[in-house]
Amino acid sequence: MSLTQYLTLGRSGLRVSPLCLGTMTFGTERGWGADETTCGQMLDAYLQAGGNFLDTADLYTEGTSEKICGRLIRDRNLRDRLVLATKYTFNGERGNPNAGGNGRKNMYRALEGSLRRLQTDYIDLYWMHVWDGVTPVEEVMASMNDLVRSGKVRYFGFSDVPAWYAARAQTLAQFAHSEPAIALQLEYSLVERNIEREHIPAAREFGMGICPWSPLAGGFLAGKYKRGEPGEGRLETMSASGNTLFERRNERTWRILDVLLEASSAIGRPAAEVALNWVATQRGVSSTIIGATKMSQLESNLRALEFAIPPEIRARLDQASTLERAHPYVMFDSPPFPEMINGGVAIRGWRS
Repeated sequence: MSLTQYLTLGRSGLRVSPLCLGTMTFGTERGWGADETTCGQMLDAYLQAGGNFLDTADLYTEGTSEKICGRLIRDRNLRDRLVLATKYTFNGERGNPNAGGNGRKNMYRALEGSLRRLQTDYIDLYWMHVWDGVTPVEEVMASMNDLVRSGKVRYFGFSDVPAWYAARAQTLAQFAHSEPAIALQLEYSLVERNIEREHIPAAREFGMGICPWSPLAGGFLAGKYKRGEPGEGRLETMSASGNTLFERRNERTWRILDVLLEASSAIGRPAAEVALNWVATQRGVSSTIIGATKMSQLESNLRALEFAIPPEIRARLDQASTLERAHPYVMFDSPPFPEMINGGVAIRGWRS
């Protein structure tokens, strides 16, 4: 693979590079991140390597990320070259219930703010950032359809939603002959593989590309953390702030890291590159979101497509990180159920 082997995102005509430059690190408001000069250098290096997909959100660094992206794109005259993605959902005015969530009122409020900060009149890919649990999916789909028809949004997708929600949304679009979502943005890494149960099969069935975020599990899979020792970086900063949602350090993940470090040594590549390569080449994945706070990290990320993981090493990584078998999937391939279902005849499905 290379960064210039572009893929269509889901069942659409939008061409994106297999690595997407994430900009959660653009700005230093949260105690970690990169200043604007470094952000510009990283964007230039990504573009020079052939990348064309930039991902931000109104939430990132309190809007600073979008402002930095807007200035960098304007100063470099990049708007037509880049696929620019941003997101909405999170509340922009504490105490105002309609300044957050997935409803039409907040969607339009958030979009107008993003357009101003990004200094553009349209968004290539507008993500619903996270499921709010209350807004009817019919309202979201009708509102997104209107935005696409108006020209302010070219395509849209869902980030961090249940698989059933995405499937229902796509079914509604199919029967209403309206605009469908083209992608799902979800956490995916060697230590977080839960989307393999429902989301990846749903995405393949309904024509949505998968855009994984946190392929290095917040830096854990870069190999810079040791058992029983305090680390430095994003995981420690977020943990200190009380945000433990992305804490991945436990006995299972340490075992996965051990196998990853062995793979890294055998291949002769840094652990971060091996972990990123594993995600980027998984079935159903279209474009993997990378992030960095300094040039050396970005350069390493961009090198992650230069090699192939040997099958025997990939098998060891798969085995070390495999999901625990669960109902009802355990019934589909465990004796005697296939025999009982198919009467002893071998059946090959159309997606096999």
